[in-house]
Amino acid sequence: MITTPRLDAPVRTLGRREIDFSRRIAVMAIVNRTPDSFYDKGATYTLEAAVASGVAAFDAGADLVDVGGVKFAPGPPLPIDEEIERVVPVVRELAAAGPVSVDTFHPEVAAAAIAAGAAVINDTTGVHDPRIADIVADSDATLVIAHSRAAPRTQLPQPHYDDVVAEVAAFLRERVDRAVAHGVPRHRIIIDPGHDLNKNTRHSLELTRRLGELTDAGLPLLVALSNKDFVGEALGRDRDDRLAGSLAAAVYCATQGARLVRVHNVRETVDALRMVEAILGWREPVFTLHNTRPEGNE
Repeated sequence: MITTPRLDAPVRTLGRREIDFSRRIAVMAIVNRTPDSFYDKGATYTLEAAVASGVAAFDAGADLVDVGGVKFAPGPPLPIDEEIERVVPVVRELAAAGPVSVDTFHPEVAAAAIAAGAAVINDTTGVHDPRIADIVADSDATLVIAHSRAAPRTQLPQPHYDDVVAEVAAFLRERVDRAVAHGVPRHRIIIDPGHDLNKNTRHSLELTRRLGELTDAGLPLLVALSNKDFVGEALGRDRDDRLAGSLAAAVYCATQGARLVRVHNVRETVDALRMVEAILGWREPVFTLHNTRPEGNE
């Protein structure tokens, strides 16, 4: 069954790009400028590698690129100045190629990124610090609000939910209200249920299965599923062998109302989601030759 989300403002402007989320499932490519990212283990840590990865992602069909300077997992704090030094040069280099998002929970980093040309601030702590909403409100940027219960970069051992979907929905409603109270217009907010963020595999699978229940907020829904542990644990696959499972989860979420998918494997995900759009009748085939030629001219 296909879930069609109720979107209050389906047409969004991200940077210089307009996206109609009533007919588009956007691909957000991941560029981690960190030495210890969970997936690529620092492969894009240097400025040159990070920029090249972002350019390649746009060339492969990504709608926007999400740049992160600090991984989500628990660990010692990174000085704010150092996080700015990691992400801002990448934003400056990539902003001309397409919309750039910055994954941060620090208002100072958000302000520097927006000044450098970032179109989106992706707060995986769900506006834990309301000042980040103030920064976004005073700009043209969009704010992604993700569900995450723990304080930034701290452990939440053995997380418990009586009803993970209902509790995620309630959290997102409260944090959206918080952002709006700080001046962020609803038409510049995107929500993310936070797969694996302070959740175990059963929680993330339940979120995926019932994703359609989160689409009545009227806001575009982003899912960040790519190569995550719930995919690996569901299939018994190591981190570098989760592409098929990630694509299956992305396609399922797209049919349940997700309108942005954050991914490592850009080309494969772009093809999978463009195919979903073609099946739904949202886009025309690139060409139609099969069984269309006159008899004898095949």
